[in-house]
Amino acid sequence: MMKKSKRMQWLLGSALAGTLVIGSAGFALADTNDTTGVSCMTGANGQPMNDAQHRSMMNRMMGYMQGMMHGNGQGMMKGQTMHRSMMDGNDQGMMQSMMSGMHGMMHQHIAIQYKNVAQAERPLAIPPILTPTEQEGNHVTYSLTAQQGETELLDGHRTQTLGYNGAMLGPVLRLTKGQQVTMKLSNRLDEPTTFHWHGLKVDSDADGGPHNAVQPGEDKTVQFTVDQQAATLWYHPHYMGNTARQVYQGLAGLILVEDSQETALPLPRTYGVDDIPLVIQDRYFTEDGRIDYNAVANPDGTQGDVLIVNGTVKPYITTKSHWVRYRIVNGSNASNFDVALSGHHNFYQVASDGGLLTRPVSLTTLRLSPGERAEIVVDMSQYKVGETAQVTINGATALAVRIADVADTVAFSPDMALTTIAPLPESDILATLPRKHIELQGMGPMVSINGRTFSMERIDEQAVLGTQEIWEVTNPSTMMGGMIHPFHMHGVQFRILSRNGQTPPAQEQGWKDTVLVNPDEKVELLVRYERKGVFMFHCHILEHEENGMMGQFEVK
Repeated sequence: MMKKSKRMQWLLGSALAGTLVIGSAGFALADTNDTTGVSCMTGANGQPMNDAQHRSMMNRMMGYMQGMMHGNGQGMMKGQTMHRSMMDGNDQGMMQSMMSGMHGMMHQHIAIQYKNVAQAERPLAIPPILTPTEQEGNHVTYSLTAQQGETELLDGHRTQTLGYNGAMLGPVLRLTKGQQVTMKLSNRLDEPTTFHWHGLKVDSDADGGPHNAVQPGEDKTVQFTVDQQAATLWYHPHYMGNTARQVYQGLAGLILVEDSQETALPLPRTYGVDDIPLVIQDRYFTEDGRIDYNAVANPDGTQGDVLIVNGTVKPYITTKSHWVRYRIVNGSNASNFDVALSGHHNFYQVASDGGLLTRPVSLTTLRLSPGERAEIVVDMSQYKVGETAQVTINGATALAVRIADVADTVAFSPDMALTTIAPLPESDILATLPRKHIELQGMGPMVSINGRTFSMERIDEQAVLGTQEIWEVTNPSTMMGGMIHPFHMHGVQFRILSRNGQTPPAQEQGWKDTVLVNPDEKVELLVRYERKGVFMFHCHILEHEENGMMGQFEVK
């Protein structure tokens, strides 16, 4: 066994020199690329690694570094162990420096460059509207099955995927405020899953959180009443330990809630024509065109270098020169998406997670963290007939929009009133409300909320049905830096009171269930408890959630 001082010197020297051999895999860390700050790596054959190999190796290196810091020392060097007691102060300092550097390399994924895949554009897949299996009066029944499938995402390559009622993604659940809904759920996967209705205000026994497991081969029925305003919501799995992989492999679908107020507005609403759903995700592909979650899984959030919209790579739509509404869902595991239009044209956000804003908000860029939704309306007459516009994500084309003709359009106006949202309570009333303090801590596998990792057997917060409280959510940086955490609550729609004491921007003044929390930021939320049961609150980076960055609050 290598003596501890020599081991530490070897690790530090190798890292500083830019070469680090990892066990029998024979991977090597080469010189850093000066233009990007991302280290280039080669395999045992001396050839540059692809992104998936790079990320997998970085995860293993981080695991070994963290193991040595925490006393395991198992990872790169099989069968060898190092304990904290074997490291003197200098060694621990060196290790901390190395871990900081490793985290820096791992967190380059925040500025990931999306590839322009070398294949022809494909028509955007429009998820079908699910037809009820039964409907009588105000009661409607739907059937939804989680199943395995195969999908050709890249030309000439098929990959194993997961879907609802199909090979990948799922149909749209179109619900109406006031409806009584029965969901007949079936799991035809070879592992447990759940069916979580993200953003829907229902009791916890129907919410689809980790407690609501559906085992392989099992059928389950849940019932609820739709009791919220029109909104774009979504559904996905939430089984502890399977969520991140199942979403990455394709389990996700849209929920469109409608009500009479929204229906009366002059908004684009011809589904698939001028009312377009966009479930935006990113994925890595193997050299043979497969999605392989286990090969690229990252404890700090698994991303990808190819954008996928509604399960389509390089999608396009053909539309006319009129107002078009896009319902956008950030369905990624971990990526923050900056939505924009080519030519830096403006658009109007008309709704956030939980429904309509009071008035359209003019923007040129909109950031959505994982789990967040937005509805935007775009005046396509800003582009010429025959021109192709782009909806971009972080500067890369997510959707090509071909302008085919001039057409009559709805009477949408950027100055129109959309809905009425009750004013926030006065400051003297807010000062009397109870507060809960939520601290999002850590990165990678070392994450927690208020210093604790998730336990199904522990209730972290208590609340009283029909009351409201202020949740103060903070995201302090550590010695290894900081990162954005999207904070999500089940069973509620909340209002953002402030960001670092400042009034939130207009597009964040509506109803929300997921909020981006920047490093070293404090976000205050006004939460009203309208459903009973045990609900989750967590980071919506799915790998963080599964690493324990989640808690439970009970409403009774």
